[in-house]
Amino acid sequence: MTLALSTPDLYIITLTCAGLLIALVAWLPLALRQLPLSLPIVCILIGAALFLLPDIPLDPSPLVWPDVTERVTEFVVIIALMGAGLKLDRPFGWRRWGVTWRLLAITMPVGIGAITLLAGGLGLGWIAALLLAASLAPTDPVLAADVQVGPPRTGEEDEVRFGLTSEAGLNDGLAFPFVHLAIALAVSRASGEPWLGKWLGINVAWEIVAGVGGGWVIGRLFGWLTFHIPAETKLAKTGDGLIAIAATFVSYGVTEMLHCYGFLAVFVTALTLRASQRDHAFNVQMHDLTEQVERLAMMALLLLFGGALVSGLLAPLRAVDILLVLLVLLVVRPLSGWLGLLGLRATRAEKLTIAFFGIRGVGSFYYLAYGLNRVDLPQAERLWAIVGLAVLLSILLHGLTVTPAMRWLDRRHGRDPDTGKPVSAGEGSGDEPSARVSS
Repeated sequence: MTLALSTPDLYIITLTCAGLLIALVAWLPLALRQLPLSLPIVCILIGAALFLLPDIPLDPSPLVWPDVTERVTEFVVIIALMGAGLKLDRPFGWRRWGVTWRLLAITMPVGIGAITLLAGGLGLGWIAALLLAASLAPTDPVLAADVQVGPPRTGEEDEVRFGLTSEAGLNDGLAFPFVHLAIALAVSRASGEPWLGKWLGINVAWEIVAGVGGGWVIGRLFGWLTFHIPAETKLAKTGDGLIAIAATFVSYGVTEMLHCYGFLAVFVTALTLRASQRDHAFNVQMHDLTEQVERLAMMALLLLFGGALVSGLLAPLRAVDILLVLLVLLVVRPLSGWLGLLGLRATRAEKLTIAFFGIRGVGSFYYLAYGLNRVDLPQAERLWAIVGLAVLLSILLHGLTVTPAMRWLDRRHGRDPDTGKPVSAGEGSGDEPSARVSS
């Protein structure tokens, strides 16, 4: 008697792959903890291997799925922004957040200007160059997890981790206006309608102010529901971290309906929600669930990115495009970061680390998809190839260096890199501690 084996249908294959992905989400971060290798690198390699298999029916190129690309990357970014805001222990304040304001007010605009000039000078049109610059300038909140602060109340919040986390959370408030500027210039070129007044009044003033205000109001509301209503109906008593996902969706949805920056609103909502009861244990539960959802969505997206790479995403690249990407990662970000940090009370090692680890990632995909879905630019394939290469090289460059760099930094600060706990004076490196901003 022979047993006939039928070919499994797509649903069963998808279910099996989803189970394997979830298992990797739980196991890989532990396996990679002490290795000079990051989770995104492994995800891209797995995705590339899967899409090299014969008879794969899906073409994962963002050029084939422009709307899906925008929505999927949007989802991953807003979840990451909520997680970033929830894990920041440092109370909000102009002086306490000095490193953040420097990165936003100096590093970001200088980076956008430099990339625009380089891209325009190397053959891209100036509107395409501006859209590319706005897409590549922000530090990514998704792929920068290894250089961000630890979970709430763990004490893993030195100036480097805090600066990179807060920058990634807030830099959308400065990057998005430049995306809209590129769109406005493209529309004006085609129709002749004026653009400056609308851009300054709506895309800069209204969308930033309303995004911050809307995020604060929704954060206050969820903070009251979670921590301050009568004890028998207090959401914090449930231990259900899903409330953070609810706050993410409500904040983003409401502020987008008001035509303001939902990314900015979500991060402000997270900060306000955390501030409602900064030291409550429920913050850890909300953060942990948000991080799990973020990691699962990120891994799925990076599998598709790996597939897009082996399906020809980088084929339109020219030699000057490779040069441009190398200049962005190795020259523009480090120099603009160093310029922004001049005068900051921090050690040279901290400034160099912050300046170097300006990771490009999922946010860059979103901004480019958003722009190209609203204006027709003649070099869309080339723009996707440049951004794809920039994200790939950023993941490789920063992923291979982040573990040794952050472990070295921890030792300089007198912390055990594995436990995060202080080590005795005899075990430290003897270097001076980081300059602290008083709270």
